[in-house]
Amino acid sequence: MLTVRTEADYDRAVVRLNELLDEVGDDAAHPLYGLLDTLGALVYAYESEHVAMPMATGIEALQYLMEEHGLAQSDLPEVGSQGVVSEILRGRRKLNLRQVRVLAERFHVSPAAFI
Repeated sequence: MLTVRTEADYDRAVVRLNELLDEVGDDAAHPLYGLLDTLGALVYAYESEHVAMPMATGIEALQYLMEEHGLAQSDLPEVGSQGVVSEILRGRRKLNLRQVRVLAERFHVSPAAFI
């Protein structure tokens, strides 16, 4: 039976999930994709109930996503010029609704992450 009930179960599941992500990626035709999807759902359910997620500002979320994806300010032309992105990241300018929508779509996250 596949379960995640304890912190030790969770730790093992996260390690295996990362291994599967490295192997399967987003290839829905891969034979292990179903296991990846199921394990991801179990990890998410455990985290939702047991792991407090820190609150982050929209700017912090954007900085994190840029770092995770290895992006520079110039890699976000849909947001604006490098200067505009720089002002946003420094807190001198707020993201507008159009920018929030394109970032949410690009990173496959809820628009709420940037608000």
